[in-house]
Amino acid sequence: PVFAVPLPESWAWIAVAAVLHAGYKLVLIRAYEHGDLSQVYPVARGSAPLIVAVVAAVFLGELLTAGKFAAVLAIGLGVILMAVKGGGAAPSRTAMVYALITAGFTASYTLVDGVGARLAGDASGFTMWMFVGDGLCMVAYAAVTRGAAGFRRLVPAWRSGLLAGALSLGSYWVAIWAMTKAPIALVAALRETSVLFAMLIGVVFLRERAGPWRWAAAASIVTGVLLMRF
Repeated sequence: PVFAVPLPESWAWIAVAAVLHAGYKLVLIRAYEHGDLSQVYPVARGSAPLIVAVVAAVFLGELLTAGKFAAVLAIGLGVILMAVKGGGAAPSRTAMVYALITAGFTASYTLVDGVGARLAGDASGFTMWMFVGDGLCMVAYAAVTRGAAGFRRLVPAWRSGLLAGALSLGSYWVAIWAMTKAPIALVAALRETSVLFAMLIGVVFLRERAGPWRWAAAASIVTGVLLMRF
């Protein structure tokens, strides 16, 4: 009730975006069943900006300069490198397949959200209604697959769930707004620098070890951010 109602031409995009966001989460869960978080998530996220850059250039006419495309490439490769060379056992083929499917969902909802928010006339209104649709899709899936027992299991985790939901809404709200002001591929790439911050938090506060490959991946991500200025 606080934000403007999205323009009529954006409602189909809101519906598609809600389904894609729900599908992304469900496929990501399957990937986690076959691989570690530290390996699956970076691959799922790191390859998505590369897909977005190509599709946005071909279908949306958002052609990036050589420097900005190099920035997207450096960030994406840095994120993937952090996963496959970050330590631990190599991820299974099944985990990688699910991770790449997840990347497809990520790229798809990013493009749909970017276009839909521009058509909506108000990025905040688009975001809020999209999250409502996403939530309804997840509730419907849980009801069909888990029944009432699935909802009862959520009760002990309502505090952390509410916090995670608020953080998810806030972070992606900013991203959707940014996609109405800047090329979608650049916003998609910058979102993935969160992997770098996660590594630094682990090293500084959790005393985790970061080998040369992880530092090389971090350098690639930082280089990509700097290249966005060109």
